[in-house]
Amino acid sequence: MKRVTIFVCSGLLAVVLSACESMQSMPLFGKGDWVTLLDGPNGLENWNRVGGANWAVVDGVVQADRNTQKGSGFLVTKNSYKDFVIRVEFWVSDNANSGIYMRCADANVLTDKSCYEANIFDQRPDPSYGTGAIVHIAKIANMPKAGGKWNVYEITARGPKLTVVLNGNRTVEAEDSKFAAGPIGLQWAAGTVKFRKVQIRPL
Repeated sequence: MKRVTIFVCSGLLAVVLSACESMQSMPLFGKGDWVTLLDGPNGLENWNRVGGANWAVVDGVVQADRNTQKGSGFLVTKNSYKDFVIRVEFWVSDNANSGIYMRCADANVLTDKSCYEANIFDQRPDPSYGTGAIVHIAKIANMPKAGGKWNVYEITARGPKLTVVLNGNRTVEAEDSKFAAGPIGLQWAAGTVKFRKVQIRPL
């Protein structure tokens, strides 16, 4: 009888330990692990170029500071994303105009009306949709400044709910259902724009 009890207990212990190991290997939340789309000079193969911005690797980061065509230039992901958290490390000059475009309806024509745009634009004439805002969707009361330093955007899109966090501070939160899925774009429109790291985690 004792041998049977020991055998059963050993079996249960093995099951419990196996379950614990499985739980440790699971993501803390969400459905997927972090995927690195850009890391310094690595990862440009994950992106298509749209427009004439002179994207290049300079001092180990991806940078643009001028355009050979009219309008904005973009790096656009080859994949489409629905629900996710995206983390972007960026540097911009004080006069820069940039943004993180999400769930874009057309991978070849990106605008702030065909995508959700978390703006990076310290000198925007209407600062309510400047840095930290979602253009046309969520205004910001006291616009933070991003120019002249490295910053981190953490943006969550879960169903219609959109949340923008800049350098650890939530800037806006909104609900909108116009765009359910699509590629992500990194914009150059003015000044100097640098991207050091981009990671995404599906939810």
